Amino acid sequence: MIPFEVILTFFAASILLALAPGPDNIFVLTQSALHGRMSGLVVTLGLCTGLIVHTLAVALGVAVIFQASAVAFTALKLFGAGYLLYLAWQLFRASATRIEAERSNRLSYKKLYSRGIIMNVTNPKVSIFFLAFLPQFTDPVRGSVALQTVLLGLLFILSAVLIFGGIALLAGSLGEWLNRSTRVQKQMNWLTGSVFIGLALKLVTTER
Repeated sequence: MIPFEVILTFFAASILLALAPGPDNIFVLTQSALHGRMSGLVVTLGLCTGLIVHTLAVALGVAVIFQASAVAFTALKLFGAGYLLYLAWQLFRASATRIEAERSNRLSYKKLYSRGIIMNVTNPKVSIFFLAFLPQFTDPVRGSVALQTVLLGLLFILSAVLIFGGIALLAGSLGEWLNRSTRVQKQMNWLTGSVFIGLALKLVTTER
């Protein structure tokens, strides 16, 4: 059993980490502003699903592969960067009417959820971060380290849901105001595409 004071310290640190500007919360902000608050919440769920994958990877020791293998690390980050560039290309090609149509199409939630998962899972730095962060709060004396890791990962995901969800709600309200103008819709599209390109470049230049 993890002591309450350890849980409290870990959760506080997780909240602060989720608040720090990074690819995930920027991704939530741009998607909420562009597609609406509900879509931002769906993206948040996708990102947090990706965090489950990273948590299990650390618990099972798979994340060590990305830390030890330069080839695996590079391949995964290039795939992630390529996906972000593909999203940016789609945004640059979209018209204002297509943006509005996508917002009214509830089937797009599935696509946004998938985007959140891919965005998170294809960032090997998350697994390596979890590999460095989670074990600091585990202790073999308390029992299974793998189980403790999973529990801590779930706590981290809870903090991400709270923070990213808040960002989605705030940015979604802003997006509803901005999307009243066709011109602003196009500007939002280009701004979001540019953010994706920036995230892709950041991912490509990431060192292990």
